[in-house]
Amino acid sequence: MRTTKIARKTAETDISVELNLDGTGAYEMATGVGFFDHMLDQLARHSLIDMNIRCAGDTHIDDHHSVEDVGIALGQALAQALGDKRGIRRYGACLLPMDDALLRCALDLSGRPYLVWNVDFPTAKIGSFDTELVREFFQALATHGGITLHVDCLHGVNSHHIAEAAFKAVARSLREAVETDPRKADAIPSTKGAL
Repeated sequence: MRTTKIARKTAETDISVELNLDGTGAYEMATGVGFFDHMLDQLARHSLIDMNIRCAGDTHIDDHHSVEDVGIALGQALAQALGDKRGIRRYGACLLPMDDALLRCALDLSGRPYLVWNVDFPTAKIGSFDTELVREFFQALATHGGITLHVDCLHGVNSHHIAEAAFKAVARSLREAVETDPRKADAIPSTKGAL
């Protein structure tokens, strides 16, 4: 089973993450940031990765540390659950529409972290949530998960739809990339023999 549990504690946040890469998209989120929980629900549901994420953070200051540190912990958990990445498809891509928003994601579980982020939000906030934190989350996820991640917003006028479509597009791409390739279930998907 490709599962993992990790804990990450700093002076700013106390986080636990449980993952099952071969799940059904079941989720339990409690980060103290309502909109972020909603986005993490989408990430789990549409990737079919079971996720249980808990975060006690310094949200009395703002949501930044909680969102970024969850991205760090989730990236670490994903890398740990993938192990040597034997048998995975490695690449994933998705073109995802959500009403006015159209988001494109392409990713590679390469071990080489890199984020290309071409997403602009028409508003600075979604409710009380700072829209700039969406990028911060994906930067942390890519860096600590060893993911080459490209996310582009092709259309969009509603900030909520843009953010949700981004999470869903990344989720669908992750689903494809972590799946076992039945034609190469025992091979590392690289000519180098390692990722």
